[in-house]
Amino acid sequence: MEQRTKVDLKAPYLILIGEEDDPTYAKTGFGIVQWRPDIVAGQLRFPGCTVDLGVPDMTVKEAARQGVGSLVIGVAPVGGAVPQQWWDLMEEAAWAGLDVVCGLHLKLAEHPAIVAAAGKSGARLIDVRVPPPGLPVGTGIKRRGKRVLMVGSDCAIGKKYSALALDQAMREVGMNSTFRATGQTGIMIAGEGIPIDAVVADFVSGAAEVLSPDNDDDHWDVIEGQGSLFHPGYSAVSLGLLHGSQPDAFVVCHDATRTTVSGWEHYGLPSIEECIETHVQMGRRTNPEIRCVGISVNTSALSKEERTTYLAELSARTGLPCVDPLIDGCGEIVRYIRQHIAEESTES
Repeated sequence: MEQRTKVDLKAPYLILIGEEDDPTYAKTGFGIVQWRPDIVAGQLRFPGCTVDLGVPDMTVKEAARQGVGSLVIGVAPVGGAVPQQWWDLMEEAAWAGLDVVCGLHLKLAEHPAIVAAAGKSGARLIDVRVPPPGLPVGTGIKRRGKRVLMVGSDCAIGKKYSALALDQAMREVGMNSTFRATGQTGIMIAGEGIPIDAVVADFVSGAAEVLSPDNDDDHWDVIEGQGSLFHPGYSAVSLGLLHGSQPDAFVVCHDATRTTVSGWEHYGLPSIEECIETHVQMGRRTNPEIRCVGISVNTSALSKEERTTYLAELSARTGLPCVDPLIDGCGEIVRYIRQHIAEESTES
């Protein structure tokens, strides 16, 4: 079953940013550069673009001459509409023999000009946001191995970054772990995964089971979360992922300064305590031993002093390690997992 999650992407990448002026909508590009700089050759920006990934600017022609493997769409346009200039560039890339990789909900195969160009050059058109066929309905049957799921008080709050940082921290201390991607950016970084938000609702929990199959007893799947149980629009995918993942542990991801649901400002965010309690209550349906093992906080809007105080007070309130993964790493959470879950498993 694990082979069904593989995505064969040809590196290095040229990341299309276009005219984007808001870094929030370029999270795919930023995520790839942050975690896999070794496979990024450059960025393609239009004149006046203010978003900068910190890699060389490059045209399609320059990329082809330098042996770039894929043009990757690195932004998510508001409303999902793709400007005509983008289609022209994707067609140019396909003619030049570059694979075109798209993580949006649109389908490259539905655009005849790009299909024709790829057919002539041999380039591949890869829609990352397409789940594998034949996904099952979830069974709820317990699987071997251990799993830790990233959950959030809101969407776009650091679940992918937290999962990648936690997987990295586990590997650094010799733990047997695998990052399991559930979104398009994570899949582009890892080269495998299932785009959970593109799975038909009845099969979300089954997709999570396929994503994290039976494994060695000491192996940890570090599962990227999606949505939020508290989000009025995206809670369904979060619950399906929670039940299908059957996590032994979860990490709450939060933004230190956010007070309302992003884009749904008429909804307030839950407290951290409510977030923990709700996930434990809902998660016990498929894993009675589920527990929270840490809190991952985006503190980028706080001063150093404010950040230190905030994390210390939150840790005192919850009795859990609280970190900003991009500043502190996730070593404290790994130590908590090893002390409270890994050792207990050995004793039992």
